[in-house]
Amino acid sequence: MIDHKDLRNLLEVAVVAARLAGQKAMEEISFVKTSAKSNTELVTEADSHCQQIIIDNIMRDFSNHGIIAEEGKNNKLFKQNPRGDNDLWWVIDPIDGTNNYSQKILSFCVSIGLMYQGSPVLGVIYDPATDSMFTAAGDAPVQYNNVRIAASDSDIECFQTLGIESLFINGVPKWITQLQKLLRCRSLGTTALHLAYVAKGSFVGAIMNNPKLWDIAGGACLAQSAGAIVTDWQGKSLWPVDMNAYTGQPFNVLAANKRVHRKLVDMINAK
Repeated sequence: MIDHKDLRNLLEVAVVAARLAGQKAMEEISFVKTSAKSNTELVTEADSHCQQIIIDNIMRDFSNHGIIAEEGKNNKLFKQNPRGDNDLWWVIDPIDGTNNYSQKILSFCVSIGLMYQGSPVLGVIYDPATDSMFTAAGDAPVQYNNVRIAASDSDIECFQTLGIESLFINGVPKWITQLQKLLRCRSLGTTALHLAYVAKGSFVGAIMNNPKLWDIAGGACLAQSAGAIVTDWQGKSLWPVDMNAYTGQPFNVLAANKRVHRKLVDMINAK
Protein backbone atom coordinates (compact mmCIF):
# COMPACT_ATOMS: atom_id res chain seq x y z
CA MET A 1 0.00 0.00 0.00
CA ILE A 2 1.15 3.57 -0.63
CA ASP A 3 1.63 5.58 2.53
CA HIS A 4 0.07 8.98 3.13
CA LYS A 5 3.32 10.92 2.74
CA ASP A 6 4.01 9.35 -0.65
CA LEU A 7 0.48 10.13 -1.82
CA ARG A 8 0.85 13.73 -0.72
CA ASN A 9 4.01 14.06 -2.81
CA LEU A 10 2.32 12.40 -5.78
CA LEU A 11 -0.66 14.73 -5.45
CA GLU A 12 1.53 17.84 -5.39
CA VAL A 13 3.17 16.82 -8.67
CA ALA A 14 -0.20 16.00 -10.27
CA VAL A 15 -1.71 19.36 -9.25
CA VAL A 16 1.19 21.30 -10.74
CA ALA A 17 1.07 19.25 -13.95
CA ALA A 18 -2.69 19.71 -14.31
CA ARG A 19 -2.50 23.46 -13.74
CA LEU A 20 0.32 23.91 -16.26
CA ALA A 21 -1.53 21.83 -18.86
CA GLY A 22 -4.74 23.77 -18.25
CA GLN A 23 -2.94 27.07 -18.69
CA LYS A 24 -1.47 25.81 -21.96
CA ALA A 25 -4.93 24.79 -23.18
CA MET A 26 -6.28 28.25 -22.44
CA GLU A 27 -3.35 29.87 -24.27
CA GLU A 28 -4.03 27.80 -27.40
CA ILE A 29 -7.84 27.84 -27.47
CA SER A 30 -7.99 30.81 -29.84
CA PHE A 31 -5.75 29.00 -32.35
CA VAL A 32 -7.25 25.51 -32.27
CA LYS A 33 -6.22 23.12 -35.07
CA THR A 34 -8.52 20.11 -35.13
CA SER A 35 -8.63 16.76 -36.90
CA ALA A 36 -10.91 13.71 -36.68
CA LYS A 37 -9.57 10.81 -34.61
CA SER A 38 -12.59 8.59 -35.27
CA ASN A 39 -16.20 8.86 -36.40
CA THR A 40 -17.13 10.39 -33.03
CA GLU A 41 -13.87 11.82 -31.63
CA LEU A 42 -11.80 14.89 -32.43
CA VAL A 43 -8.23 15.70 -31.48
CA THR A 44 -6.45 19.06 -31.44
CA GLU A 45 -2.78 19.99 -31.44
CA ALA A 46 -3.31 21.33 -27.92
CA ASP A 47 -4.17 17.81 -26.69
CA SER A 48 -0.68 16.56 -27.47
CA HIS A 49 0.99 19.74 -26.20
CA CYS A 50 -0.85 19.53 -22.87
CA GLN A 51 -0.23 15.81 -22.56
CA GLN A 52 3.51 16.28 -23.01
CA ILE A 53 3.55 18.91 -20.26
CA ILE A 54 1.88 16.46 -17.86
CA ILE A 55 4.13 13.53 -18.77
CA ASP A 56 7.30 15.63 -18.50
CA ASN A 57 6.32 16.87 -15.03
CA ILE A 58 5.46 13.40 -13.77
CA MET A 59 8.50 11.65 -15.26
CA ARG A 60 10.81 14.25 -13.77
CA ASP A 61 9.96 12.92 -10.30
CA PHE A 62 8.58 9.44 -10.94
CA SER A 63 10.43 8.02 -13.92
CA ASN A 64 9.78 4.40 -12.88
CA HIS A 65 5.98 4.78 -12.98
CA GLY A 66 3.77 3.62 -15.84
CA ILE A 67 1.67 5.92 -18.01
CA ILE A 68 -1.49 5.48 -20.03
CA ALA A 69 -2.58 8.62 -21.86
CA GLU A 70 -5.14 9.36 -24.53
CA GLU A 71 -2.94 10.77 -27.27
CA GLY A 72 -0.45 8.34 -28.79
CA LYS A 73 0.80 7.75 -32.32
CA ASN A 74 -1.62 6.95 -35.15
CA ASN A 75 -4.62 7.96 -33.00
CA LYS A 76 -3.92 5.16 -30.50
CA LEU A 77 -3.26 5.53 -26.79
CA PHE A 78 0.13 6.36 -25.34
CA LYS A 79 1.40 3.58 -23.08
CA GLN A 80 4.60 3.28 -21.10
CA ASN A 81 4.98 0.33 -18.74
CA PRO A 82 6.32 0.89 -15.22
CA ARG A 83 9.88 -0.15 -14.49
CA GLY A 84 10.85 -2.93 -12.11
CA ASP A 85 8.15 -4.26 -9.78
CA ASN A 86 6.31 -0.93 -9.72
CA ASP A 87 2.53 -1.14 -10.11
CA LEU A 88 1.74 2.57 -10.27
CA TRP A 89 0.15 3.87 -13.47
CA TRP A 90 -0.67 7.49 -14.26
CA VAL A 91 -3.77 7.74 -16.44
CA ILE A 92 -4.00 11.03 -18.30
CA ASP A 93 -6.58 12.87 -20.36
CA PRO A 94 -4.92 16.18 -21.28
CA ILE A 95 -8.17 17.79 -22.51
CA ASP A 96 -11.37 15.99 -21.59
CA GLY A 97 -14.08 17.67 -23.62
CA THR A 98 -12.09 18.11 -26.82
CA ASN A 99 -15.22 18.62 -28.91
CA ASN A 100 -16.16 21.57 -26.69
CA TYR A 101 -12.60 22.86 -26.74
CA SER A 102 -12.39 22.68 -30.53
CA GLN A 103 -15.46 24.94 -30.75
CA LYS A 104 -14.19 27.29 -28.02
CA ILE A 105 -16.87 26.15 -25.59
CA LEU A 106 -15.41 26.68 -22.13
CA SER A 107 -16.43 23.35 -20.67
CA PHE A 108 -13.40 21.06 -20.63
CA CYS A 109 -10.79 19.95 -18.14
CA VAL A 110 -7.50 18.22 -17.49
CA SER A 111 -7.89 14.80 -15.86
CA ILE A 112 -5.09 12.91 -14.11
CA GLY A 113 -5.58 9.68 -12.18
CA LEU A 114 -3.15 7.33 -10.48
CA MET A 115 -3.91 3.60 -10.44
CA TYR A 116 -2.39 1.16 -7.96
CA GLN A 117 -3.06 -2.56 -8.34
CA GLY A 118 -5.70 -1.68 -10.93
CA SER A 119 -7.74 0.73 -8.78
CA PRO A 120 -7.69 4.55 -8.62
CA VAL A 121 -5.91 5.96 -5.56
CA LEU A 122 -5.45 9.58 -6.64
CA GLY A 123 -7.43 11.95 -8.79
CA VAL A 124 -6.89 15.51 -10.01
CA ILE A 125 -9.31 17.33 -12.28
CA TYR A 126 -8.61 20.92 -13.28
CA ASP A 127 -11.09 23.17 -15.09
CA PRO A 128 -8.92 26.04 -16.32
CA ALA A 129 -11.80 28.19 -17.57
CA THR A 130 -13.09 28.60 -14.00
CA ASP A 131 -9.78 27.88 -12.22
CA SER A 132 -11.46 24.95 -10.44
CA MET A 133 -9.16 22.30 -8.95
CA PHE A 134 -10.58 19.01 -7.65
CA THR A 135 -8.26 16.68 -5.72
CA ALA A 136 -8.38 13.33 -3.96
CA ALA A 137 -5.62 11.08 -2.68
CA GLY A 138 -5.98 8.01 -0.51
CA ASP A 139 -7.88 8.68 2.71
CA ALA A 140 -7.33 12.45 2.61
CA PRO A 141 -10.44 14.67 2.28
CA VAL A 142 -11.67 15.31 -1.25
CA GLN A 143 -11.26 18.99 -2.01
CA TYR A 144 -12.50 21.61 -4.44
CA ASN A 145 -10.15 24.62 -4.43
CA ASN A 146 -8.83 23.49 -1.03
CA VAL A 147 -12.32 23.22 0.51
CA ARG A 148 -13.62 19.81 1.54
CA ILE A 149 -16.48 18.42 -0.56
CA ALA A 150 -18.78 15.39 -0.41
CA ALA A 151 -21.36 13.68 -2.56
CA SER A 152 -24.93 14.81 -1.96
CA ASP A 153 -27.68 12.98 -0.09
CA SER A 154 -30.39 14.26 -2.45
CA ASP A 155 -32.92 12.00 -4.14
CA ILE A 156 -34.23 11.85 -7.70
CA GLU A 157 -36.55 14.84 -7.86
CA CYS A 158 -37.19 17.78 -10.17
CA PHE A 159 -34.73 20.29 -8.69
CA GLN A 160 -31.77 17.87 -8.78
CA THR A 161 -29.35 17.30 -11.66
CA LEU A 162 -28.04 14.21 -13.43
CA GLY A 163 -25.11 14.16 -15.83
CA ILE A 164 -25.83 12.29 -19.08
CA GLU A 165 -24.25 11.81 -22.50
CA SER A 166 -25.23 14.03 -25.41
CA LEU A 167 -24.62 11.62 -28.31
CA PHE A 168 -26.32 8.26 -28.76
CA ILE A 169 -25.50 6.82 -32.20
CA ASN A 170 -28.08 4.03 -31.86
CA GLY A 171 -30.84 6.23 -30.46
CA VAL A 172 -31.68 7.55 -27.02
CA PRO A 173 -32.35 4.76 -24.48
CA LYS A 174 -35.82 4.63 -22.97
CA TRP A 175 -34.49 5.13 -19.45
CA ILE A 176 -33.03 8.53 -20.36
CA THR A 177 -36.41 9.83 -21.52
CA GLN A 178 -37.89 8.51 -18.26
CA LEU A 179 -35.23 10.31 -16.21
CA GLN A 180 -35.86 13.54 -18.11
CA LYS A 181 -39.36 13.53 -16.64
CA LEU A 182 -38.01 13.23 -13.09
CA LEU A 183 -35.01 15.58 -12.81
CA ARG A 184 -32.73 17.93 -14.72
CA CYS A 185 -30.46 16.07 -17.18
CA ARG A 186 -27.33 17.91 -18.26
CA SER A 187 -24.42 17.14 -20.55
CA LEU A 188 -21.34 19.26 -19.91
CA GLY A 189 -19.49 17.51 -22.73
CA THR A 190 -16.81 16.18 -20.38
CA THR A 191 -17.02 12.89 -18.50
CA ALA A 192 -14.35 13.93 -15.99
CA LEU A 193 -16.28 17.04 -14.93
CA HIS A 194 -19.48 14.99 -14.60
CA LEU A 195 -17.65 12.78 -12.09
CA ALA A 196 -16.16 15.78 -10.30
CA TYR A 197 -19.64 17.30 -9.95
CA VAL A 198 -20.93 14.06 -8.45
CA ALA A 199 -18.07 14.30 -5.93
CA LYS A 200 -18.96 17.93 -5.22
CA GLY A 201 -22.64 17.18 -4.68
CA SER A 202 -23.73 19.29 -7.66
CA PHE A 203 -25.01 16.19 -9.50
CA VAL A 204 -26.87 13.37 -7.76
CA GLY A 205 -25.37 11.07 -10.37
CA ALA A 206 -23.84 10.74 -13.82
CA ILE A 207 -24.31 8.02 -16.42
CA MET A 208 -21.55 7.60 -18.97
CA ASN A 209 -21.71 5.63 -22.20
CA ASN A 210 -18.41 4.10 -23.38
CA PRO A 211 -15.79 6.34 -21.75
CA LYS A 212 -12.18 5.16 -21.77
CA LEU A 213 -10.02 4.70 -18.70
CA TRP A 214 -8.42 8.15 -19.08
CA ASP A 215 -11.88 9.75 -19.00
CA ILE A 216 -12.81 8.18 -15.67
CA ALA A 217 -9.71 7.35 -13.61
CA GLY A 218 -9.27 10.73 -11.93
CA GLY A 219 -12.99 11.45 -11.57
CA ALA A 220 -13.82 8.00 -10.24
CA CYS A 221 -11.28 8.48 -7.45
CA LEU A 222 -12.85 11.84 -6.61
CA ALA A 223 -16.41 10.51 -6.59
CA GLN A 224 -15.65 7.37 -4.58
CA SER A 225 -13.56 9.27 -2.06
CA ALA A 226 -16.41 11.79 -1.67
CA GLY A 227 -18.86 9.03 -0.73
CA ALA A 228 -20.47 8.27 -4.09
CA ILE A 229 -20.70 4.81 -5.65
CA VAL A 230 -18.99 4.21 -9.01
CA THR A 231 -19.85 1.02 -10.91
CA ASP A 232 -20.81 -0.27 -14.33
CA TRP A 233 -24.45 -0.07 -15.43
CA GLN A 234 -25.23 -3.39 -13.74
CA GLY A 235 -23.93 -2.13 -10.41
CA LYS A 236 -20.73 -4.20 -10.57
CA SER A 237 -17.31 -2.87 -9.63
CA LEU A 238 -15.08 -1.48 -12.38
CA TRP A 239 -11.93 -2.39 -10.49
CA PRO A 240 -9.36 -3.80 -10.68
CA VAL A 241 -8.41 -3.05 -14.26
CA ASP A 242 -5.61 -5.14 -15.80
CA MET A 243 -3.36 -2.22 -16.62
CA ASN A 244 -0.84 -4.30 -18.57
CA ALA A 245 -3.58 -5.61 -20.86
CA TYR A 246 -5.51 -2.35 -21.22
CA THR A 247 -5.55 -1.05 -24.80
CA GLY A 248 -8.40 1.47 -24.71
CA GLN A 249 -11.47 -0.68 -24.07
CA PRO A 250 -14.56 1.39 -23.18
CA PHE A 251 -16.63 1.13 -20.01
CA ASN A 252 -20.26 1.80 -19.17
CA VAL A 253 -20.09 3.87 -15.99
CA LEU A 254 -22.61 4.92 -13.37
CA ALA A 255 -21.58 7.26 -10.56
CA ALA A 256 -24.17 8.37 -8.05
CA ASN A 257 -24.74 9.19 -4.42
CA LYS A 258 -25.77 6.36 -2.12
CA ARG A 259 -29.42 7.35 -2.10
CA VAL A 260 -29.97 7.11 -5.85
CA HIS A 261 -27.35 4.66 -7.14
CA ARG A 262 -29.48 1.52 -6.84
CA LYS A 263 -32.51 3.36 -8.26
CA LEU A 264 -30.52 4.29 -11.36
CA VAL A 265 -29.20 0.75 -11.77
CA ASP A 266 -32.76 -0.55 -11.64
CA MET A 267 -34.02 2.01 -14.17
CA ILE A 268 -31.19 1.30 -16.64
CA ASN A 269 -31.78 -2.45 -16.47
CA ALA A 270 -35.60 -2.46 -16.36
CA LYS A 271 -37.12 -4.72 -19.03
